[in-house]
Amino acid sequence: MINQQLMGKILSRLSAHNSVVGMDADIAIPVGISNRHVHLSQADVEILFGQGYQLTPFKELKQPGQFAAKECVIVVGPKGSISKVRVLGPVRPKSQLEVSKADCFVLGIKAPVRESGDLNTSGSALLIGPAGHVNLEEQVICAQRHIHMNMMDARALNVANGQKVHIRTEGERSLTFDEVVVRVDERFSLEFHIDTDEANAAGLRNNDSVFVVS
Repeated sequence: MINQQLMGKILSRLSAHNSVVGMDADIAIPVGISNRHVHLSQADVEILFGQGYQLTPFKELKQPGQFAAKECVIVVGPKGSISKVRVLGPVRPKSQLEVSKADCFVLGIKAPVRESGDLNTSGSALLIGPAGHVNLEEQVICAQRHIHMNMMDARALNVANGQKVHIRTEGERSLTFDEVVVRVDERFSLEFHIDTDEANAAGLRNNDSVFVVS
């Protein structure tokens, strides 16, 4: 039989190990709620707002170099439309509209849950600006929930780029989000991105804290 002294050492080591493992889960990750928005190519910016037009920064976003522009567009689908949809900058190689599932019902479109840039066989919609309109063909998605982080954050949380993790929320409507994609880049700032549907379901607000769980 294991004597009491040896048992004590084993339990002590297990406790220390569990404390270290638990530290990763205790790192608070701020929430960033993404309302419907559109990323535009420069070509589409000029179609919608005029030749040679440049986006006007309105508010800096938490991710370095990203901003909400003053410009907005109208999004039109087979069943309805949504006005004042914010343009985010800077411009991208290809335009991409990101909406929630609730928005899809209003517009009458089908947009799959995808990571940003994964547009093959995605949804379609019409954008209307003050100078013209743009047909988005397979350029509309519901964004897959994800976490932005840099390498230091990834090491602290013991996760890798592309990995899917579980996220735990707190509060009266606490729940666990599965299939949360980790995105690691030195330019990123630690932030958990979800859309308005998901945030409302969990009772979350911008800058609330969530935690990675195994």
